Amino acid sequence: MASCFQQPAVNDDTTILFSTSSDSPEVESYTLSPPSSSSTFQLYRFPPQTVAHQYSSKTAGYTVSVRNLSYTIHQSRWPWNKNPNEPKPPIINILKSVSFVARSSEILAVVGPSGTGKSTLLRIISGRVRDQDFDPKSISLNGCAVTSPTQLKKKCGFVAQEDDLLPLLTVKETLMFSAKFRLKEMTSQEREERVEILMQELGLAHVADSFVGDREEEDRNHIRGRISGGERKRVSIGVDMIHDPPILLLDEPTSGLDSTSALQVMELLSSMAILKQRTILVSIHQPSYRILQYITNLLILSRGSVVHNGSLESLEDAIVNKLGLKIPVQLNALEFSMEVISTLEDQYSSSKARYNLSDNIREKEDAEAELMQANYLMCQLESNSAEKPQSLNSLFEILVLCERFWKVIYRTKQLLLARTMQALVGGFGLGSVYIKVRNNDGGGGVAERLGLFAFSLSFLLSSTVEALPIYLQERRVLMKEASRGAYRVSSYMIANTIVFLPFLFSVAILFSVPVYWLVGLNPSFLAFAFFTFVVWLIVLMASSLVLFLSAVSPDFISGNSLICTVLGAFFLFSGYFIPKECVPKYWIFMYYVSLYRYPLDSLLVNEYWSVRGDCLVYHQQQQHYCLLTGNDVLKSRGLEKDTRWLNVGIMVGFFVFYRVLCWIILVRRVSKTTI
Repeated sequence: MASCFQQPAVNDDTTILFSTSSDSPEVESYTLSPPSSSSTFQLYRFPPQTVAHQYSSKTAGYTVSVRNLSYTIHQSRWPWNKNPNEPKPPIINILKSVSFVARSSEILAVVGPSGTGKSTLLRIISGRVRDQDFDPKSISLNGCAVTSPTQLKKKCGFVAQEDDLLPLLTVKETLMFSAKFRLKEMTSQEREERVEILMQELGLAHVADSFVGDREEEDRNHIRGRISGGERKRVSIGVDMIHDPPILLLDEPTSGLDSTSALQVMELLSSMAILKQRTILVSIHQPSYRILQYITNLLILSRGSVVHNGSLESLEDAIVNKLGLKIPVQLNALEFSMEVISTLEDQYSSSKARYNLSDNIREKEDAEAELMQANYLMCQLESNSAEKPQSLNSLFEILVLCERFWKVIYRTKQLLLARTMQALVGGFGLGSVYIKVRNNDGGGGVAERLGLFAFSLSFLLSSTVEALPIYLQERRVLMKEASRGAYRVSSYMIANTIVFLPFLFSVAILFSVPVYWLVGLNPSFLAFAFFTFVVWLIVLMASSLVLFLSAVSPDFISGNSLICTVLGAFFLFSGYFIPKECVPKYWIFMYYVSLYRYPLDSLLVNEYWSVRGDCLVYHQQQQHYCLLTGNDVLKSRGLEKDTRWLNVGIMVGFFVFYRVLCWIILVRRVSKTTI
C-alpha cells in the first residue's frame, strides 16, 4: 500500500496554463492583468472533462478530513490579581466541533461573518498552531491521522491575508530567493526554470523586473509604476507555491482587491486546483456571483460552528425548501445566507440533532473512518521509520541572505543617503566647531576634547535609529520564512552581521577623517587608526542594540521610545556627567553596562597616552613651570593604565551580546509564530 503521507505523483510535463497568444480554438482566453507595453498573458480555460481525462490515470491528490475540530482560548487574569474569590476568566470557544472534507482538484471556501473563526481554522489546518493547542485526533490526510503541526507544515502552503514581502525586491528576485531557500536540492538552472514556469502560471512574467513595492508606501508617497495589488497577491501565492505543496490554504486572498483582480486570483486558483490536483481552501467574506462559479464547496461558519457544508446548489435548496425563504433577485444564495445566518444556524443545528449528521456527510465520515482504520498500522510504521530531515546548508543560506541583504540596503536610498550625510555633516560640523583646539589655550583644550568625544558618542549611537523601520519590516518576513523552514535564524543573524560590517566601517571612515584632522587630535597615524576603529565599534554596538530592541518592540513608536530611553540612561551613567564615585550604589551597575563609558575612556587614552609625559599647559609667568601634563588628564579620569584594548574587548562583547540576545528572542518568536 502506498504511503498516505507520500507526495502524490504528478508529471512535470503538465499542460501550460499561460501563453502570449490565443490562436488555439480549443481554449478560451482571459486576460489576467492589465496589458503591458510588450505583451499580454492569457489564461487557458480547459474543459473540465478534458482535464479529468488527462489525470484519470494518475495518483489522486490529498484529501483533508476534519472531524469535530474545536479550539478555545483561555483568558488569563492579571498576574497581580491574587484574589481567590475572583471568578475564573471566561473560556472563549473560537471553533466548535467543525467537520468537513476537502478533496484534491477542488476549492473549498470557508465563509462567514467577521470573527467566526475562518482564519483560525485555516491556521490550524496549515499547522500554524502551537503543539499544545493541536488535537491529533481531528485532522487526517488521505485517511492518516496527523499527529503534529509539523506534518501539516510540510504538506501545506499557507498564504496569509497580509502580503509579507520585501518591497525593494523585484518579482523575479522575490520568487528566486524563495526558490533558493525552499529548493536547496535543486541546481541553479533548475530553480531558474521553476521560477520562470511559475511566473508564467501566475501571469507575472510581464512584471518580472518590477519592484514588489508596498501599498501603504505608494499611497503615502504617491509612488506609481510598481505592481498592482492583484499582482502582489499573486506574488505572495507564488512564494508559498514554489516548493509545489499539494495543499494550499489562503486567508482572504481577495481582501483589498477590486472585483477584477479578485476574479483573476480565483480563476488562477481554480486552474491550479484542476491542472495540478491541488487541494485548495480559501477563506472569503461575500464572493461575487462570478467568483462563486470557481468554488466547489462552501463551509459556512457562524460563531465558530458549521451552519452549511456543501455546494451552492445545496445551500440554495436549504434556504428555499427547508427555511421557506425566497432569495431576492439581486442577491445570490451565499449573500442572502449572510442575512439569515441565525435562522440557517438554528435549522442546521436542529437537523444535525435529529439525524446526528446528514446522510451525505455521515457516509463520507464512515468511509473515512474505515480508511483510517485500514491505514493505521501503515501510518504508525511510516512515522517510526521516517528519516530525519537533512540538516540545512547553513553556508548556502548565509550566502543567499547576504545577497538579499545587500540588495535591500543598496536600494534603500534613504538609508544610504541618511547614513552618508550624517557621517559627513557630523564629521565636518564637529570639526568646524572644534577646529584646531590648541593645547596652550587656557586648560589645554582638555575640556573641549572631552566634550567632542562625548558628543561624538551621543551622535554616533543615536544615528542608527533610522534602521529601526527596516528591521521591523524584515522581522515579519523573517518570522514567516524561518517558521516554514526556509532558513535558520542563526543564518539570518550571521548574514546581517557580515553585510553590515563593511557598510558601517565606511560610515566610520566618513565621520572620522574630517573630524579628526580638522580638530587636530593626536597627529600619530596609529592614534588616528585606533580612533577610526573605535568609531566603527561604536556604530556596531549601536546597530546591535537597535537590532535587539527591534526584536522586542511591537511597533516603531514603542521601539523608538525604548531606544531613546536606553541610550539616555547609558549616556547619563557614562562618567561624563556623574563621576563613578558620585553614582548611587543602587545605580552603579548602569555605570558598568553603559555603552558610552568604554569608548569614551578609549578615546581619552588614545589621545593622551602617547603624550602623558608632555606638558600641556605652562605657567604664564614661569614658562618652565608645567601646570598640566597628559598623565594628569588621565589620572583625573581614573585612567592610570592603558586600557584601550581591554575596552575594545568589552565593546566587541557588547556587540556580540546584543546580537545573541536578539537571536534568542527571534528563535523564541519563530517557535511561537502562526504566520
